[in-house]
Parts: sequence; C-alpha cells; structure tokens
Amino acid sequence: MSAVPKPAPEQAYLSVNNIEVIYNHVILVLKGVSLEVEKGRIVALLGANGAGKTTTLKAISNLLRAERGEVTKGSIEFDGKRVDALTPAELVKLGVCQVMEGRHCFQHLSVEENLLTGAYTRGVGRADVRRDLDLVYTYFPRLRERRNSQAGYTSGGEQQMTAIGRALMAHPRMILLDEPSMGLAPQLVEEIFEIVQSLNRKEGVSFLLAEQNTNIALKYADYGYILENGRVVRDGEAQKLRENDDVKEFYLGVSTGGRKSFRDTKFYRRRKRWLS
Repeated sequence: MSAVPKPAPEQAYLSVNNIEVIYNHVILVLKGVSLEVEKGRIVALLGANGAGKTTTLKAISNLLRAERGEVTKGSIEFDGKRVDALTPAELVKLGVCQVMEGRHCFQHLSVEENLLTGAYTRGVGRADVRRDLDLVYTYFPRLRERRNSQAGYTSGGEQQMTAIGRALMAHPRMILLDEPSMGLAPQLVEEIFEIVQSLNRKEGVSFLLAEQNTNIALKYADYGYILENGRVVRDGEAQKLRENDDVKEFYLGVSTGGRKSFRDTKFYRRRKRWLS
C-alpha cells in the first residue's frame, strides 16, 4: 500500500520575511523582523513603546515613505503575492487596510461621512454602500446614534469605532490595527476587542494588531509576537505566551519569584531567557 502523502503546509496569508527598515538613510529601526498571519486569525504584535510595532505595520501598508523611511532588506507577501512595492492605495484594493494609531478621523466631517470615505476606492453603487453602512452600524450601534455628529466632537471610543468602521467599508480581508486601546477606559477597550473578535469570527477578517496592553491583546489573539528594539524576541500561541514566566514578569506585571530589588531587576532584564 502506498503511503498517503502529507498535506502541504498552508501558506501564510500575510508573510513578513526578514525585513529591515531605515529612516533618513541612517537610523536602523527594524532589524530582520519576520512574522506570519494565517487566514482568519488574530495575531498580536506586542512590545513597549518604541519597540518597532508601528513601524512594522507601516512597512506592511507601505506608509513609510511619507516619514522618510524605507524597507531596505527582506520582502512582504500577502495572499501569495509580493506587495512591498505597491502603493498604499493598491494594497487597500487588495484587501489590506490599516487603522492608524491615535483614532485618525476627519474631524470636520460627520461620523457617517467618515464611514463613507472608506468605500471611496470600491466604486460601488448606493445600495451596496447602504448595505455596508448597515453592517457597520450592526457592529457599532453607538455610531448609528451618533451618525450625524461631527466626528471631532465624539468621544475617544466613538472615534476609534469610526476608524475601524471606515476600514470595514473598504471590504478588507485583513486589518492592521495600531494601538486600539490607547487612551481608552478599560470598559471601552474590552468593548473594542470584543467587536474585533466578532468581526474575525463572523466576517472572516484577519487582524494583525499592535498593542502595548499585552494582557488584553493575548486574551483575544490566537498568536503573538514580542518585539524589542526592532527585533522579534519571542513568539508563540497566545495562551502559551500568557503562561510564560518571563512574559508575566515583564509584560503582564505578574512576578513569580517574590519582590525583587532594583539591582535584581536590572540583572533579570539582562538575562531574559528568550534573548540567550
């Protein structure tokens, strides 16, 4: 009897392969970053402020040139196609949208007008746009209530919902979500992540989210990567990362060895097991 051939491993939906990013032709920010996002999964990109999370997302969405940055090594592929040479607009048409850090909205436009800008690149009719609006309002009922309000006068949580809703109007297959919890109350953060999980499960949208709040990110993500100083220092299934002693110590604020002196802490930081 002939052996049953093993199925080929599933190709990653998004693949970042050993990229380096330099700003102003001098400053090396990312140093050989590699990561993968499988179709239909939520992947968290974790790390402290300045670790390189936002730069990684901007490298994927091709927004670095606006800040005098460029990918100098490596490659980025989405759905089997190399995309690092595409324009941001071309990438959006392929189905990759970024929700920027800081809840960027058109402040002078209404909430609904902001949402409508997300459908601009699709060139569809009014009936399709209205159907998409209704879908966004289903996930964000608060936006339906505030749809005629000027976006600049809505709350931080409502602006974050508007930014995500605008991305949904473009019919994305993957959303790059940058620091969704920043500046929001814990209850609102939980609400935002619940909606992200619902969009992932019900609409099939894949997510790569950059987040400093490691606890909430690993609660909702399937997989995680930890960045430090422009390098991936650890990755794994979200549950395993939550149970890792080093991750607990440095990112979840849970000490497993009792109270440490400052001197002990400095030594412990230098000896991080995943950097050995």
